Amino acid sequence: MSYSIKHFESQLLKLPLNKRAKLAEQLIKSLDKVDETENEHLWVKEAEKRYSEYKKGNMPFRSMKESMQYARKMIR
Repeated sequence: MSYSIKHFESQLLKLPLNKRAKLAEQLIKSLDKVDETENEHLWVKEAEKRYSEYKKGNMPFRSMKESMQYARKMIR
């Protein structure tokens, strides 16, 4: 039987906070094991996807100033 990521996500979000935090920590650590070439490939792919979405009008444009204000607001 094959499950989608959405299926796993919905199940995992039902876990208690401490278990979700532990899982998040393990997932983040697993990303540290990606070699530099693979990491660069993933970032290029993500940048291309974001640019494509922006060009289609599916992603809002923010100036650098707006982006920095938004980022500062989000970390407070």
